[in-house]
Amino acid sequence: MDRLFFALGALSALISVAAGAFGAHALKARLPPDLLAIFETGARYQMYHALGLLAAAWAWARWPGGAAAAGGWLFVAGTLVFAGSLYALSLSGVRWLGAVTPVGGFCFLGGWLALALAAMRG
Repeated sequence: MDRLFFALGALSALISVAAGAFGAHALKARLPPDLLAIFETGARYQMYHALGLLAAAWAWARWPGGAAAAGGWLFVAGTLVFAGSLYALSLSGVRWLGAVTPVGGFCFLGGWLALALAAMRG
């Protein structure tokens, strides 16, 4: 599980850097500032939680168990839902996609709580 979370974290960081560069260069002239800011928020939170996945990999190696695994999977789900909905919203302009974003945020919160529980129980 630690290798899987580490690999997913590294790939997510790679995608985040690519998305950030894409936003800064290709989208800057094509999106209005409010949608560009939304895209950049998705890339920033994806990077934060790519690092969180690396932490989940370390936590799993140190304190294997359900809490560390839950933390990692919640970060994966949160990234897909939170960053994914922000990317889709900014590129499509479909505003209702923003209603999905908080679900990803709750996944992120749950992931950090799960890692805290893994540390306290470990």
